[in-house]
Amino acid sequence: MANHYYNSEDLKKFGQVGQFQKEMADKFFAWYGTVFQDSNLSAKEKSIIALAVAHAVQCPYCIEAYTADAYEKGYSEAQMMEAVHVASAIKGGAALVHGVQMMNKAKEIAM
Repeated sequence: MANHYYNSEDLKKFGQVGQFQKEMADKFFAWYGTVFQDSNLSAKEKSIIALAVAHAVQCPYCIEAYTADAYEKGYSEAQMMEAVHVASAIKGGAALVHGVQMMNKAKEIAM
């Protein structure tokens, strides 16, 4: 039994998520595969974007998968960490800008 909630071995089971709903899973995996092909952005560029997004949404499975993918596609540890910092800055800024909503409400209450 795992001593933590996320088990990295479960990442290998991702393809099995269609077990209870094959039709939808097949559609998802077809779309997912298309998304990560070379297009207007290269598969390499999409890999570092996915790594950054994985950190923003805090998915340990995605972080593990896209760390390996980005590394295999030639990104350095420094480049990957910079992508994490970009994601963190955007996520932090998004939280902070919502402070304007709090300020507006506080001013409304104080009136």
